[in-house]
Amino acid sequence: MKRFAIIAAILVVLGYGLFEARRIISGPELAIDSPIDGTATSSSVVTIVGTAQNISFLSINDKPFYTDEAGKFVYRYSPPPGYTIVVARATDRFGRRAQVSISFNVLTYCPI
Repeated sequence: MKRFAIIAAILVVLGYGLFEARRIISGPELAIDSPIDGTATSSSVVTIVGTAQNISFLSINDKPFYTDEAGKFVYRYSPPPGYTIVVARATDRFGRRAQVSISFNVLTYCPI
């Protein structure tokens, strides 16, 4: 009975350790929530909203950027008219990388 209790305690400790290490094992996670890929806008300023988890470095369009405590980021971008691609890249502390990109069209108003 004593041996069973010791084995059960070891299994609980190992299980808990693996549960807590899941974020380290999975690597960086990166997502852009808005705008939706392939959309069009007539706004001169586009707000890109996303989340990044398990990262040590984040860049948007090759410029360093930061997240809040919950892993959310808000990037305000003034793109030129036409087709635009925004690329977000993240790296974790072990050098593993994640990348996500979206594209959208910026329409210009042209009176007839």
